[in-house]
Order: sequence, then structure tokens, then C-alpha cells
Amino acid sequence: MPSKNSDAPPPLPAPLQVAVADSHTHLDMQSGTVEEALAKAASVGVTTLVQVGCDVRGSQWAARTAAEHDRVHATVALHPNEAPRIVLGDPDGWSRQGAREAGGDGALDEALAEIDRLAALEHVKGVGETGLDYFRTGPEGMAAQERSFRAHIEIAKRHGKALVIHDREAHEDVLRVLKEEGAPERTVFHCYSGDAAMAQVCAEHGYFMSFAGNVTFKNAQPLRDALAVAPLDLVLVETDAPFLTPAPYRGRPNAPYLIPVTVRAMAEVRGIDEDAMATALASNTARAFGY
Repeated sequence: MPSKNSDAPPPLPAPLQVAVADSHTHLDMQSGTVEEALAKAASVGVTTLVQVGCDVRGSQWAARTAAEHDRVHATVALHPNEAPRIVLGDPDGWSRQGAREAGGDGALDEALAEIDRLAALEHVKGVGETGLDYFRTGPEGMAAQERSFRAHIEIAKRHGKALVIHDREAHEDVLRVLKEEGAPERTVFHCYSGDAAMAQVCAEHGYFMSFAGNVTFKNAQPLRDALAVAPLDLVLVETDAPFLTPAPYRGRPNAPYLIPVTVRAMAEVRGIDEDAMATALASNTARAFGY
């Protein structure tokens, strides 16, 4: 039997009795076909997936995939680490397209124009993941990140789409930019990484908080504290697959079919049964993304 650190996919969890959605996944980074991922997820009660774009090519793929599959919804964006890569030609940026020469602000404008075009499509339900990431991008990239973030906020509001935020070690500045620009009516903090105090700030503004498999990690008590105080009607669940595989499978490939593991852990934190947790999550995700 493979160890928990094996590359083998984790086993199927027991199915949920109330169907839920994976509010944030990257099918284009996972093994197998979209059809296989959908079938495996549906077999355990995960019947809807939100496919998230991180660069122009990935966003185009997300939009096409959502158009081809009724149970897939798309979001489109330049990841916070993609914006400075475009402007500065950073070879360590997010994009899987390989390093290119620095394109400057004009190249970023061109990429944002394509995100704007995609965001207008009916089957694209959100703009993201966008935001700020001070873990991977240093000071030289902060201006490009913030300019891109502000542009994504404007695109989301103009098209009436949800805003999906990537916030890594940048809580104060993310909240500041949202306040300065005016957040869209539906704003989702993907892979919520703040503490309980920040959860209360998000709640005051009506921001959704999406929890991933890392809420199950032993060292993640601050995330569980945040989940405990977040209003239940503002809570979502996601995989961020293939990343952040929940315990006890940490280190193995993540996929939408593992959502039940995280849902059950979240229900335990909230002190409610898994059906009640799943019912809230399903309703919240549909409301957040408008499907």
C-alpha cells in the first residue's frame, strides 16, 4: 500500500449526500481528462467545478472548457505573479508558457484586454485569480501587480462578475486596494489565508472566504479559528488542485474528488453535521458565482 507521501492519487472518500461545488480548481494542471475529473468528482457528490485561469492561455482554456461542459464554470485573469512577469520578463513568474522578453506596460495592457474580452462571455462567471502576492514577487514587481489588480477589479465590476482574489502575505494592501477601488458586489478570497480578525473584516464587507485543504493541516489553527468565526453564509470550499491536498493525503496529487475530505473537516470546526455544511457551501457557491 503506498505511503501518504506517494505520488499515487488518494483513494475516493465516502460520497457526500448533499452535492457541493469545488469553487476553485486548475484542471489544466491535473492529470487525466476533464471528463474523467468530472466523473470522479460527481461520484462523491462534487457536481460543479470552477475552473480558474492564471494567464492568457490558461484563461482561454478555462473559457473553452466551461463552454463545452455544463458542470464547469470559468474564471479568467492574470495571476498576481503573471503581471510582473509580463512587464519585467521574470523567468520565475507564474506562467507556464516560458519566459519571454520584458514587454513593458503595453504588453500588460494587451493581456488585460484579452481578459476583458473573455470576462464578457456568459459561461465565464468570475474574474480571477487576481490580487497581490508578496511571497513570490519582490518589490520590483509590486507596481505591476497592483496595476493589474486594479484593472481586474474594474473588469469584474463592469461585467457584473465575481472577483476571485489571490492574497499571499499581502492582507493589508489587498484590503486597501479593494477599499480604494470599491469591491465588486461578489468578492471571493480564494484559499483564505487570513486570521480570525481578518475574517471579521471580510464579514463586515460581505466578502466570501473560500477554504482549501490546508485548513486540515496540523499547523493551520489560525485558519480553523477564522473558519469558526466566519459567517456560514460567506464560506466556500475549494481544492486549488493540484495543490493543497488535505490531510491525511498531504503531498499527494489533489483533485476535485477530494472536496468531501475538506467539507467534513470544516463541518467539525463549525460543530455542525456534514449535510448542513454541504448545503450551505452549495448555496453560497452558486450565489457567489451567479450560476
